[in-house]
Formats: sequence, C-alpha cells, structure tokens
Amino acid sequence: MAMITVDVGAEAVHEYTRGITAGEVIANVHGRKSGAVAALVDGEERDFSHPLDGDCTVAPIPGESDTGLYILRHSCAHLLAQAVTELHPDAKPTIGPPIEHGFYYDFHMEPVSEEQLRAIGKRMKQLVKQNLKLEREELDNAALRKLFGDNQFKLEILDDKLGHDVGSSAYRQGDFVDLCRGPHVPSTAHLRWFKLTSTSQAYWRADRERESLVRIYGLCYATKDGLRTRERQLEEAAKRDHRKIGREMELYMIDELLGKGLPIWLPHGEVLKGEIERYAVETEEAYGYVRVTTPVLGKQQLFEASGHLPHYADSMYPPMEMDDGTYYLKAMNCPMHHLVFRHRKRSYRELPLRIAEYGTVYRNELSGTLSGLLRVRMLSMNDAHIYCTLEQVAAEVAANIRMAQDYYTTFGFNDYSFRLSLWDPEKKEKYIDQHENWEATQDHLRGILDDLGVEYEEAIGEAAFYGPKVDIQFTTALGREESIATIQLDFAAKERFGLGFMDETGTENGEVFVIHRAPLSTHERFVAFLTEQWMGNFPTWLAPVQVQVITISEKHRDYAAKVRDALAAAGIRVRVDDSDHTIGKKIRTHRKMRPAYMLILGDEEVADNTVGIRARDGGQHNGVPLADFVAALAAEVASRSPELRLVSGE
Repeated sequence: MAMITVDVGAEAVHEYTRGITAGEVIANVHGRKSGAVAALVDGEERDFSHPLDGDCTVAPIPGESDTGLYILRHSCAHLLAQAVTELHPDAKPTIGPPIEHGFYYDFHMEPVSEEQLRAIGKRMKQLVKQNLKLEREELDNAALRKLFGDNQFKLEILDDKLGHDVGSSAYRQGDFVDLCRGPHVPSTAHLRWFKLTSTSQAYWRADRERESLVRIYGLCYATKDGLRTRERQLEEAAKRDHRKIGREMELYMIDELLGKGLPIWLPHGEVLKGEIERYAVETEEAYGYVRVTTPVLGKQQLFEASGHLPHYADSMYPPMEMDDGTYYLKAMNCPMHHLVFRHRKRSYRELPLRIAEYGTVYRNELSGTLSGLLRVRMLSMNDAHIYCTLEQVAAEVAANIRMAQDYYTTFGFNDYSFRLSLWDPEKKEKYIDQHENWEATQDHLRGILDDLGVEYEEAIGEAAFYGPKVDIQFTTALGREESIATIQLDFAAKERFGLGFMDETGTENGEVFVIHRAPLSTHERFVAFLTEQWMGNFPTWLAPVQVQVITISEKHRDYAAKVRDALAAAGIRVRVDDSDHTIGKKIRTHRKMRPAYMLILGDEEVADNTVGIRARDGGQHNGVPLADFVAALAAEVASRSPELRLVSGE
C-alpha cells in the first residue's frame, strides 16, 4: 500500500497511507479535542475530509484563530439557512457571509417576527445536537443548475461568478445543500456557541431596484466564554446606545412622516451640536481657515466636472428637472469650494488657502442601513478644503493630524489609529484612471506619515475616487471600528476645475493640490460617538443642562430664581425645578437628562447664600458660597475640561 510523508510541524514528519484525510492526521497528532475546525494543507485551507494524495505539510486551524472563527461563522450561516428553509419552505437563501463577531444570511421571504426568530434559533440548536456532517460535493455546471433551479438568486451567482462552462463545490448537511467554496467545519456539533441577534431589511446586490430581502444576524464563537464575553459587551453597548440615550436626553428625533435617516435636532441636541461647532470654528480660525456658506444643490454639470457623476452617483439623490437644467442635492461640499477658489485669480501669496464650512449634504443611503445618528441621509459636515502646492502638502497634512489629535484629547477619545487608504488598481472603474498620479500621491502621503513617526496600516481599495487619504479609525466604546476623520489628497480637481495661481514670476501655474479634511466627521456621527463614549454624561462644557436647580420646598423658590439668574449671567445653562414633588422624585426625574451638577436648595442654603452641590458621579459638597460656585463653574466650562472638577464621588 502506497505511503506518503506528512510534515506536521515542530520538525516532525509522519508517514501515512495515501488517501488519509487531513482531519485524521490532525486527530492523530493533536488529539480529537484539539479545537481545530479545519486544516492547512500545503498552506491551503481544507476541510477535515480532504484526502492526502502525496507528500505534504498539514497544520490545524484552531477554532479561536482568525481563520478558524471565519470558518465557524461561515458554517453557522449555513446552519441558519438550513433552519430557515426547514421552518419557512418558501424562503430563498441568497448569500450568507461571516462578519466581525458572527454572520448574517439574506433570504427572500416575508419579514421575520421576534417569535419566529426565536424559533429559528431553537431549530439551529436542534440541528447542532444532530451532529450533521458537512459534506463537500464537486458538481459540474449542469448539476449545479439543476440543484438550484428553483432559486433565481443562486442561479444569478452561478452566472456571474462561474459562467456556463465550469463547475464548483456545494456543501450538504442533512437535506440542506448550499453553493459554497468552503472550507467548513466537519459537522454541526462544532457550532454550539452561537446566538441570533436581530433582523433587518436588505436588497439583493445592495440595489434598491432589486428584490427586498430579510437579513438575519447572529453571533458565533469557538467557545462558551467567547460568546458570553461578547454578550456582556452587547449588554454594555445597550446601556451606551446613543439611540436610547438620545431619547432620554431629548437630543434628536426621527419621524416617519418626515422620512428615515433625517434627524431633527431637538433643543438639547442643538446645544450639544452648537458647542462642538463653536469649538471647531475657534480652532480653525487659529489655524488660518476662512469660512464660506454654499448651496445644498447644484447643476448636473458641476457634479460631472467634480467626478461625483458617475463615480459617486449611487450615493446621490435622483436628479431634479428644473426649467433651466438638471439639479442634484449635493453629497459633498468640495465642488462648491472649488468654485470659490477659482472665482478670481489667485496669487501664490494666498496659498495655502484653507476654506471651511459646516455644510449640510445629502446621501441616498439604503433604508435598511440607516441607524440612529451613525448612518443618516442628511449630514452636517465639519468640512474644509486646502488649496496648496505639492511642497506645502506635508506641512498641511501634519497640521491636520495635530489638529485632530488636539480635538480628540479635548473630547476624551484615546482609542484611535491611522490608516493609509489606497486605490485598488484591479478595480480601475471605481477611480479616476491616472495610474502615475495614484502611485505618486500615495507615496507622498506614505512619506509624510513616515516622517511624522505616525504608526499606520495600509488598506487597498479604501481610497476616495479622486485620490488617496489618511483615515483616522476610532474604536468606539461599543467596540466598533469606525472612520472618525479623513485627510484626502486630491490630484484631479486642478484639471477638472482648471485650478491655478500666479507664481512668483507672474506665470499661471496649474499645479494646485487639494486636501479634503473633516477631523470631526459629521455632527451626526460625532454626537453618536460622544454619546456612547460618555454614556450621555458629557463634560460640563458640552452638557445641554449644566446645572439643574432643585428646591426642597416651595418656600425656596425665590432663592432658586436668584441662583438661576447668577448662573445665567455667567453663561451657564441652568434649569430650575421648584415644583411640589418630593426631592427624591425630582432627582430621579432629572437624572436622565444627565446635568453636570444638581444644586439642592433648602433652608440652610437660603440663610447662608450657599448651594449644596450634587455631581452626577455621586459626589456631594454642601455649604458652598454661591459666588464661589458660579466662578468655579465658569472656569471649568471655559477650560473645556473632560472631567468634573468641582466635586467628585471618587
């Protein structure tokens, strides 16, 4: 009987009978409880059932590794699809990829209720207990089309990915079979640690003109501890959810009559938004920016010149036919700012010219992707564009990185990193087709970051369509990685808009580079980040209600009015509750608004012209002279400190 040699790592080579499976080798070397879910055979990911026909190397893929979790989550998506199609025979599975922390699967079916979701999860657990094998089948094109003949979505995948002359693999578990390249876990028994979490709407191929789908999300981990840890994180996330806190604090509202993804800033939210904007305007003035205001719509020709049509058309609202042409709502401020730059001749002495605007833009996001303030259709952007020479780019990028770092220190953000986002030369249709400019500007940004000593990762395919960018990636309090800011280098605007300046010799120079930058993201996303970071307990300078005055009884009303007037005169946002409710009820009522401080006023305070301070962290300090409190609080607000300074419960 023919034998083969298998390198199993640690400088060990074993000899086996030809045809032994990768799983059998791993069980022999590492034991049947190794925690492996698949194998690496000569560096290729393979199922345990993969036969070994020649000399090779074999290594286990542990379930807790990144690759192992990917395989587990992909297999769990198949498990979900099996349960759904058993309970809902008319459902058509489409795609089911692994994602961070879990998986999802899209189905063409009626919406799923909470009760039905629980039933699907219960059926998945039953299938796990049945320990069904996941068996790979190699099928030709005709067999695949016959197998998936009643599912138009799978047939479309076959058309797009495989054509009509080749076959592929499918995986069978029990009576369920799905089109897939694999690999997968050996059996459903490996998929114990999962939990279905939610459903949402999606569209086939993310195209709103195509079929509406039901997306079902789930978590999946290799161990019980992994799943439980994630569940605890989600419990903490629920406490910090900006949508919940936003309702409690009356920061914003979204009304179906107005439309999804179109937030209305309520008075408390407008205060918060206004403080952020005031700080940004002060900062930008110190950095030499000038401010403009531009319209929210423009002619089709403008967006053709900028390249948003066609490169960004899917994210723009449909055109509006007017008597003098076709108009679009703007999705970006940059085309308007280019017009500002070129409206008159510029001298080299004016460069760099830094044009800033808190402009509102509109993006046609799919309704199923909208989420509170994180994903909306109306965005107020802290946007600016810097027009400069190539020699000035490095100093301007460095200044913007420094500005962003100063912002994040003030707002109490520490967990962020830098990413150099590059184009993907394999997908040229997504970008302006100027290969040499792409390579040169990417190298330029890379060199700037290296000179600054900033650690960064590179990401192919994440560039804007007109140039590479430096993205600042923020890990939110809920563990999500989000882009909080961007610094983009645009080499195309100078040609598209004819940007130029008169140089030292009086010659027209067209080498104008544009830096797009938005260090505070949009108001909507930034407020969501802030709310979750601080659980609504904003620093005093940001708090919509900085002081809540509470009287012990109605006889203290006059003094409460005096306290309110003193605070208001110092620019403090103050509210008074002099109702006849009990002190305990008043405190409970106002706690949800998360004022920085509550002042409790009773007989002693009235007699001594003092206040009793109750900080939201539980700290208390009684008998503080009113004048001292007002002065100290005004100083705390002016400092924009991220901490409560007057009293602490720690």
